[in-house]
Amino acid sequence: MALKVFDLQCEAHHIFEGWFSSHEDYDSQQERGLLTCPICGNNKISKMLSAPHLNVSHLKKQKQPQPISPVPVAEAMASLNDKELAKIQAAVMQQLRAYVKQTEDMGDQFTSEARRIHYGEAEERAIRGNATPAQRQALQEEGIEVLPIPDFLDENQLQ
Repeated sequence: MALKVFDLQCEAHHIFEGWFSSHEDYDSQQERGLLTCPICGNNKISKMLSAPHLNVSHLKKQKQPQPISPVPVAEAMASLNDKELAKIQAAVMQQLRAYVKQTEDMGDQFTSEARRIHYGEAEERAIRGNATPAQRQALQEEGIEVLPIPDFLDENQLQ
């Protein structure tokens, strides 16, 4: 099945790609409110103008690969335009959300389970949950590394 790839933009001007089976699939998902920005979770999404992809590789002569010279990251990032940066940002956000999704949500039991894992009383695994700043500080003082997760990275918080 061929997929349609559309450039989409949320109300906050984040640009990202959406993959759909057809124009009708996009319209249907849009009408049902299923489209959200992977960066901020905004559901006011619009389709941007984009050039069609044409497979014309058979028309081009084969080119020899050019050697790639290393470019410092900061220099490479400075050369990107806003659209390219937004695509990178969207990809990073999707990856971070995937990592968060793979953790076990402990809710209010987070601090006690983090201690149990740290002291070998429970299976070692990635967990997330609720902790006050004071609880996070106490965990860190015990040598238990914790990192607050912004709500926009937790899909459960966006629903």
